[in-house]
Amino acid sequence: PGRRRMTGWRHDETVDLDVENADLVDGKPTAMVMIHHPENLDERHRTKVTPELMLDGFRNAKPIFAEVGVQLELAAVRTGPLDSALFEITSTDDPHPMPRGRFVGMYRGIERHPHRLSREAEAAFEVMIPDVPDVDRIVHLAVLQDVFMTFCEQLDFRTWQWKTISTGGLSFPGYMYGSTIPRRLRGVITITDLTKEMTSWKTVAHELGHKLMNVSHEYREVAPQHEVRADGGLMLYGQGTEIPSGEAGRFHRERLHVSPFLYRMIDGRKQWNPDYVEHGFYHDPIYDGISIELDPPELLQPE
Repeated sequence: PGRRRMTGWRHDETVDLDVENADLVDGKPTAMVMIHHPENLDERHRTKVTPELMLDGFRNAKPIFAEVGVQLELAAVRTGPLDSALFEITSTDDPHPMPRGRFVGMYRGIERHPHRLSREAEAAFEVMIPDVPDVDRIVHLAVLQDVFMTFCEQLDFRTWQWKTISTGGLSFPGYMYGSTIPRRLRGVITITDLTKEMTSWKTVAHELGHKLMNVSHEYREVAPQHEVRADGGLMLYGQGTEIPSGEAGRFHRERLHVSPFLYRMIDGRKQWNPDYVEHGFYHDPIYDGISIELDPPELLQPE
């Protein structure tokens, strides 16, 4: 779709970026994060994701990543008007009627049939995300009212069911989209609710984990799934925040440190990690030696 930019987007002058970034140290791996918050969201939604809640989420995420050697830099907090037709979006185009293959693991299956960004999602992001240097290397936290995600679950040997859920946060990760998402938009993450449950404080860090580690909901012996609720690591729904390392930890820490969204400030210049080689799927060559080859799901047998 064509761009639907609206004038009036600007920096929130009440946020002191120098204060937010006072702890940054040159030479350490750093992710740049921008927050984009529409000023005209519906009255009944506004308390679910206020600018203050977004900043609190960012601040709570900082020590989680700092513990494993990665800094988070707040590059901007922006606000402005958004067409109300874009307050709610679906994450992908209408899903393909064919379920994912049963004979390879999840990540290999998605490589064959990657998700595609919906037209309204692309239109919303084009309005919110500015044309700035390194826009494709920055992580963009974009606030919307509802983001709907559709996926397929197998019920029995020959029956599948499509399910649509509303998401509190969605990371639009490389392992799901690859090259189908416009490059300048590949850093986007949507946030729609930071008050939904007791663990909502973790939403920002969790979604940053999807984007920066490029993994699904998984942790140690827990294989990736659409939704996993357990008190394990950062990438499960729960209160856990661990980013483990090594094969037993599914190489989460190692994958984080090779992310193309990380830079180091060396002699006054940003030096970015190498970019993806094959579109940023889970098994992209930048992850050689730090990926898990998943077995196919256990096949259901006919009754």
